[in-house]
Amino acid sequence: MIAARRQARELALQALYELDMTRHPVGEVIETRLRETEDLLPEAEPFMRQLVRGVVEHRDEIDPYVAQIAPEWPIEQMAVVDRNILRLALYELLYTPETPYKVVINEAVELAKEFGGPNSPRFINGALGTFVSMYLNRASSQE
Repeated sequence: MIAARRQARELALQALYELDMTRHPVGEVIETRLRETEDLLPEAEPFMRQLVRGVVEHRDEIDPYVAQIAPEWPIEQMAVVDRNILRLALYELLYTPETPYKVVINEAVELAKEFGGPNSPRFINGALGTFVSMYLNRASSQE
């Protein structure tokens, strides 16, 4: 299950990157990513679809958070990979509460190590840590 979710996140990041750089239709990008993936784990497919569609559908809600947790980087100037790792992680944090936030952050940092630049893992970890302390810890302390 863990391997399938990691594979789904990697595929989702690749799809989100492509969507950010092109005007390709969402469904077409998802199908291409899935078709071109060797050794696709069956459990990865539905989660990948959920992640990509979720980020696309909620991007207008997610991007203001990205701007707040990384104010030194205007979102349009942020590295495309970093921007989409943050979108992906924030989607999970906001809309899939069954995934523990520590897992989401760890997975995002792993994506940053694999696909981002040399400073990406630290940047992603710091930005998501800021989000958790600003929004998630506050919400849980008010319950």
